Amino acid sequence: MIFPLSIVSLLGLVCIALLASPWPYLAPGAVLGLVGFAVLYRKPTWGLLGIAALVPFEGFFKDSSLSGSKLIGASLAVILMLQLAMHQIPAERLRSNIWRYLIWFMVLYFLSLLNTDDMGMSLGHLRELSVGLILFVITLLIGRELNLDLFARLVTLAVSATCAMAMFSTKFQDQGRAAGLLEDPNAFAMLIAFAVPLGLLLIIRSPNLLHRLFWGGCCLLLLGGMTKTESRSGLVVLALSLVIGCWHYRAQLTRIRPRHLGFAMLGLAIVIPLAIYAMPAGYLARIQSLSVLSAGARGHDDESLGRRASYIVVGSQMIRENPLLGSGPGTFPLHYATTGYAKAFSANRKIGDLYRRAHNTYLEIFSELGIPAGLLFVGMLALGLYNLIRARRAWMQRRDWEQADMMTHLGVGFLSLTLFLMFLSAPNQKYVWIMLALTSVLRLKAEQAPLVETRA
Repeated sequence: MIFPLSIVSLLGLVCIALLASPWPYLAPGAVLGLVGFAVLYRKPTWGLLGIAALVPFEGFFKDSSLSGSKLIGASLAVILMLQLAMHQIPAERLRSNIWRYLIWFMVLYFLSLLNTDDMGMSLGHLRELSVGLILFVITLLIGRELNLDLFARLVTLAVSATCAMAMFSTKFQDQGRAAGLLEDPNAFAMLIAFAVPLGLLLIIRSPNLLHRLFWGGCCLLLLGGMTKTESRSGLVVLALSLVIGCWHYRAQLTRIRPRHLGFAMLGLAIVIPLAIYAMPAGYLARIQSLSVLSAGARGHDDESLGRRASYIVVGSQMIRENPLLGSGPGTFPLHYATTGYAKAFSANRKIGDLYRRAHNTYLEIFSELGIPAGLLFVGMLALGLYNLIRARRAWMQRRDWEQADMMTHLGVGFLSLTLFLMFLSAPNQKYVWIMLALTSVLRLKAEQAPLVETRA
């Protein structure tokens, strides 16, 4: 690609202006910015990989208006617009079967925005959602060149690093629960659940024992981090992911001989008691508290379950009052704060405790945007999962087992994200929007690959 001379000239003038200004020490930063911009212009997929790697570390920049991921994302957006304008990237790459749901979802979103109960809260919600939409478009444009193996490595390493930080330092914990660099332990558990299938794939694909041990150590850190989060939803999602993985590799399980079962049972006999012993007592208590669901959760049995039940009650009432367009994007906390539940479950009556989000993305969208928009959002995610299933099937028809395995592990990771949205209010989660765009890209790439001719 030819780097535009106009951009070089503009940044050169900026450097000269900075040298002549009272802040000449900023001029080297402009030069570094030019070098970074040039690198991203030639290798835009590096920017997307950088954003994916920086997601677990966003807490470092929570008090800053400018973070690494924002800077990379803004640069990528400008670069891709330039490349589209100069026809260096074909506009056909924007094609995706996700658009049929996303366009109508955004139409209903803006109609709900016009009818909102609080314009300030809705505009803040739109600003957050726009980050995911920009990442969706960026991934559509450059997803075909994305190195999926490197993507898996960076995500696994980044999340594993934050797991190590959270396990061995109370600074990265929230009331004893690991939160990494995020504010919510469940949000941290979501990242771990997404990274575990990718880490297991790296173990399977490792070329030698040393690599296998390294990625195995990363997976142990991920599992330890999940335990330290004390997330019940994370435990359920992780168990489901492992079951799906065993089903995918069921053909390889037939290679296990009776003599191997003894070693496997011995390993389980050692690992399971050690895991139970190392598991925090609070986590065991939280898991045992799920038994109250059979008799109906009450606030005095488990405050967390009672609070989540109150979200469902309030959200259901909002849906009944405004079934078509909802109460407006981001307005669930406004309605929840006016109920008795807000005071009952508030520890210190602070504003942040009263104005609570639904901790359920689907419930939030149905209540804030209406039933039609909620159905479109669910359909969008379901279509993404279906895209990965079709991509896996296409690679299996072409006898490319490595690509089929990659689709399986990415599919399990994406499924983990969609399931976790039932326990978190995260409609702008970066991995969700990157993976959503990637599903259609990977399906098109798989179906356009030539079929392997079978010999008679």
